[in-house]
Order: sequence, then structure tokens, then C-alpha cells
Amino acid sequence: MSVIYGERVRLRAVEREDVKRFFVWVNDPEVTRHLSLYLPLSTVDEENWFDSLGKRDPREKPLAIEIRDGGGWKLIGNCSVFDIDSISRQAELGIMIGEKEEWNKGYGAETMTLLLRHCFETLNLNRAYLRVYAGNERGKRAYQKAGFVVEGRLREAVYKCGKYDDVIVMGALRSEWIARKKER
Repeated sequence: MSVIYGERVRLRAVEREDVKRFFVWVNDPEVTRHLSLYLPLSTVDEENWFDSLGKRDPREKPLAIEIRDGGGWKLIGNCSVFDIDSISRQAELGIMIGEKEEWNKGYGAETMTLLLRHCFETLNLNRAYLRVYAGNERGKRAYQKAGFVVEGRLREAVYKCGKYDDVIVMGALRSEWIARKKER
């Protein structure tokens, strides 16, 4: 797969040098508040994670999220398509914007839009879905902006920060993606 370009964001393969930034992000409680991560990770944990990527299905390898920064690019997070079901032609998506100063600038929505394009136009999927904690208002807005719709609610399905929270399942269909493209 080549680099996926958007207007302000690009998605590229994760490189070993990215692991240092990922380590910082996955150990920041503000960043992981709405992620399934709940225990501290060591640099060795992150390096082992990176080393395991070579064994993954190439379609499911994580992608680095970068934004334009002067004449270059700045790493701000990562995302992935995973649990691809080739029979039902569906997969789950995930995202982490680790650079907090880049929050609330629309990069999450643009990234998810690029991931949907990748799912439907490259991977030939029919459905992409994600799970978002009910308390993650910023995430839900970004996903809706990208074209996801609420499909259901898993009540008190996650325990985080001393309390239970609902998990919202959101999805996007190829037919919806095509209809949105025609509207633009």
C-alpha cells in the first residue's frame, strides 16, 4: 500500500522511530482515557508490539497519522483497520490522536474519512465499524462527520477510571460512502 493523502493529513506505514512517540502517548492518561488501554506500557512492550507487526496481515498493519508541518510532516497519532472478515467484507477501525495540541482541529474526522476511503476503495469492504465510549463526545462527532452512524449501544460494557460506561457501535456502509461522494 502506498501513502494515503488527504487535504491536511496523510497515512503512512508505521516506522520503528515512531515507537518513541507512541510510548509517550500510550502512557498519557488523557490520551488513553477513551481507548481500551488501561495499564502502563514499557518501551519494551512498544518495541515488541512493533516487532510483531511483520507477522500481521498487511491489510491490518497500523498506519501513522501525519499532518503538514511547514515543508514536512508531523506525526500526531496512528490508526488501523483490523479484524477483517473477508466473507462478510467488514472490519473494525481504530484511531489514536496522541498529540494533544492537535485535538479539536478536525484531524480525527479527516483520518477516519481517509480510512473509510481505504476500506471501500482499496480493501473492497462493504462495512466498516468502530466502538466508541459513550462519554467520548469529541470522538462521536468526528466519526459522524466522517460518515459513521450509530448502530447500537452496549450498556456498561467497559470499566474505566472507576466507573462503567456504555460503548456505542458506529458503522458505515459502502453504499452510504458512494452516496456521500456523489453529494460532494
